[in-house]
Amino acid sequence: MMAVRTTYTVTGMTCGHCVKAVTEEVSKLAGVQEVNVDLESGQVTVLSHQPLSEEDVRAAIDEAGYELVGATG
Repeated sequence: MMAVRTTYTVTGMTCGHCVKAVTEEVSKLAGVQEVNVDLESGQVTVLSHQPLSEEDVRAAIDEAGYELVGATG
C-alpha cells in the first residue's frame, strides 16, 4: 500500500507544547503513520495510509487549539 504525504500550514503554534498538542491530535486520525511539525514554518507534514479528509485534519488541529490555513499534496 502506498503511503500518502500531505503538508498542512497551521497558524498559532509558538512553542514545543503547541507541536506536541498538534502531533497528538493529528496522530489520532485513522491511517496516520507519522506527523512531523516544523514550528518555524508552521508546516505539519502527515504520512498516512490513505488520503485524509481535510475536514478531519482541520478538526484535529482545531481541537489542539490552532488553525489549518492550507494543504498541499
